[in-house]
Amino acid sequence: MAGNTLIIVESAAKAKTISKFLGKGYRVKASVGHIKDLPKSKIGIDIENDFEPQYITIRGKGELLKEIKDEASKASRVMLATDPDREGEAIAWHLQNAIKLPENSSCRIEFHEITKEAVKSAIKNPRPVDNNRVNAQQARRIMDRLVGYNLSPLLWSKVRKGLSAGRVQSVVVRIICEREEEIRNFVSEEYWTIDADLTDTKKNQFRARLVSYQNAKLEIPDSQAKDIIENYLLKASYQVTKIDSKEKRKKPNPPFITSTLQQEASKRLNFFSKRTMKVAQELYEGLEIGKEGTIGLITYLRTDSTRVSPVAQAEALEYIKENFGAEYAPETANEYKSRKSSQDAHEAIRPTSVYRTPEMVKPFLTRDQHRLYKLIWDRFVSSQMTAAVFDTIAVEINAGDYQLRAASSQLKFPGYKKVYNDQEEEEVKNPIPPLKAGQKLHLKELLPEQHFTQPPPRYTEASLVKLLEENNIGRPSTYAPIIDTILKRHYVERLNKQFVPTELGFIVVDLLKENFTNIIKVEFTAQMEEELDLIEEGKLDWRKVVRDFYEPFEADMDKARDLIEKIEVKDEEAGQDCPQCGKPLLIKYGRFGKFLACSGFPECRYTGSINEEAGVDCPFCSSPVAVLKTKKGRRFYGCTKYPDCNFRSWNKPTGEKCPQCGEAMVEKADKGNGAEVICQNPECKYQETRE
Repeated sequence: MAGNTLIIVESAAKAKTISKFLGKGYRVKASVGHIKDLPKSKIGIDIENDFEPQYITIRGKGELLKEIKDEASKASRVMLATDPDREGEAIAWHLQNAIKLPENSSCRIEFHEITKEAVKSAIKNPRPVDNNRVNAQQARRIMDRLVGYNLSPLLWSKVRKGLSAGRVQSVVVRIICEREEEIRNFVSEEYWTIDADLTDTKKNQFRARLVSYQNAKLEIPDSQAKDIIENYLLKASYQVTKIDSKEKRKKPNPPFITSTLQQEASKRLNFFSKRTMKVAQELYEGLEIGKEGTIGLITYLRTDSTRVSPVAQAEALEYIKENFGAEYAPETANEYKSRKSSQDAHEAIRPTSVYRTPEMVKPFLTRDQHRLYKLIWDRFVSSQMTAAVFDTIAVEINAGDYQLRAASSQLKFPGYKKVYNDQEEEEVKNPIPPLKAGQKLHLKELLPEQHFTQPPPRYTEASLVKLLEENNIGRPSTYAPIIDTILKRHYVERLNKQFVPTELGFIVVDLLKENFTNIIKVEFTAQMEEELDLIEEGKLDWRKVVRDFYEPFEADMDKARDLIEKIEVKDEEAGQDCPQCGKPLLIKYGRFGKFLACSGFPECRYTGSINEEAGVDCPFCSSPVAVLKTKKGRRFYGCTKYPDCNFRSWNKPTGEKCPQCGEAMVEKADKGNGAEVICQNPECKYQETRE
C-alpha cells in the first residue's frame, strides 16, 4: 500500500521538506492553506437552517483542487498531514470531503516536528479527522463572520467607510483605549525615599533604605515630611537588629509557548509578533542544513503547553552534562505546569535536536532565522538545567523610631543562567560587611531623593500579548493577525513601540460599548474561548453555542441600526498650509497609513507624506533627520532638506561625522550590550561601542 501514497500538507515549503524524507512510493502535494471558505461577497451562513455554513472553493484554488483530486484518484492511499491544530483539522476535513474519502477513514496524520522520524511515525499511526476539533474551528469562524458582516456595514454607515469590527479585535482596541484613558486621567503625586550610607567600626560602607516608622510602612509625601525625618535621622544612633543570610535558588523558566515566544522576541530581538511567527514558521517547515539536507529545526510553533517529550528531555540532559558538566544537569528532568486554560495539544516550542546548536546551523540561516532559533534553543536548554544559586543577606537596622533595610545578593552558581539570562533575578551590588545583631553603625551620609508617581505604561507588543494570554482573549496563534488588523484599520498607532489609540479607535470603542455590551467585554470574550475548548472536547454542541451567541447579538443589532446617529469623524489639521493653494492641510488615513491632503479637495488635489522625526540632526547640514519608508515599507533615514542635502541611511544616524573619514556615524542595531556605532562608509572600519 505504501507503494502509491499521496500526502497532502498545507505549505509548499513543508511539502519540499517531507518529500526528501520519503521514498519513491510517496507523493507530497501542498493545498497552500485552506481550499474552501465562506464566500467574501455575502455572509455565507444559512441562519434559518441552524447556522449551516455555505462553503465555496476559494477563488484561484480551483485548478489546484483539480490537481489534488487527480493525484488522489491515482493513489492507493491518501493521508492528510495539515498542521496539528484546529485550523489544520478544518483544512483536512475540507480536503477529505473534496476528495470524497470515507467519513471515518484513518486518513489524518499529525506530527509536531518535521523530522524524518516524526513523519514516518505519523504515517504508521493515522487516525480519522477529529470532528470535534473541526466544529470548534467552525464555531469560531461562523461567530466571527456573524459579527464582522453585521457590525462592519453598521460602522460604514454610521462612522466611515472601510472600517471593520471583530469579535476579538474590538476587545483588544477597548483594552488599549482604556489604558490611554487611565494615562490621561492620572494625577501624579510627589513622594520621597531616603537612603543612608552606613559604616561599621572598620569603615566598611554599605547602603540601607528607610522603610518604616515604629514598624509600620513609611510613606514620605513631600519635602516638609522629608526634612523632619532627615533631621531626626541625622541625630539618631544606628544599630543592627536582625541579619538574615540564606541561599536562594532561582529555577529556570519553562520552554517557550507561542505567547511567551512572541513576548521575548519582542523584548530581546525587537520583532513584532507577525515577524516572529513568519520566521518561526520557516524554522518549523524546514531549511537546508548542509549535509543533513532539509529538516525542520523547531517543533510546532502554535502551542499553549509547556510539556516536553521524555526523549527530548533525555537528549537535553545528555547535552548539558557533555558541554557544561554534571552539576548543571538536574537529577530528574524539569517538569512545568501549563496554564489551566491550556489545550495541551502540542509540546512546547523547542529545537528538534539540541545537538543542532545555533553556532552549527548559523551558516545556513538568515540573520532573523538564526536569532530566533538561538532564542528558542537557549530557552529550551536552560529550561532543562539546574537552578541558579544566590547568596543573599538582608539586614534590619534601627534608628530610634525608624527602621532601615539593607539587602545584598551575589550569584554563587549560575545554573541555567550559563545559557539564558532572564534578568528576573539579578545580583544586588551592595556588599555588606560581616555584621552582628546589636552592633552599632555610623551614619556617613543621608541620600534623600524626590520622586513622582508615574501613570501606567502604554502597552507594547510584549505586554499586550501577555495581557491577552492572561485574560484568555483569543488564542496565541491569533495575536499577530489581531494586532496587524487594528493597526491597518487605524484604530491604534505604534509610537516608540507602544500602542496609542487614534480618535477613530475611541469613537468605535465608545459606539460598541454603548450598543453591544457583551461583544466588547473582556470576560465575555474569554468565556467564548472556554466554550470553544468545550466544543473541541465534545462537551458542547457548536450550533447551540453559536445560537446562544447570535440571538442577543441580533437583538442589539436591530436596536443599534435605529438608535445610532451618524458620527462625523473630523480630519486632524496638520498645522501646515498647502504649498499649491494655501489652504490648510489635513491628516488623512490611506492604505499605507497617514498622509497629508489639502482641505480644498476636490478643487486642489495636493497630497504629501508625513515624516516621523528621528530625533537627531543631519551630520552634514544640521537639518532634522526623518524616518522614511520605501514603497515596500522598509524604514530608512533621510535629511528633511532633500534634495538640497541627499543624506540617506538604512541605520539610524548619531548626528556625528566619522573622526577618520568624515562620513556619517550610524547605530548598528541590536548589538545587545550597548550600541555599536560605526562609520557608514564601508571602506572605513572605524567603530565605537557605547553604553
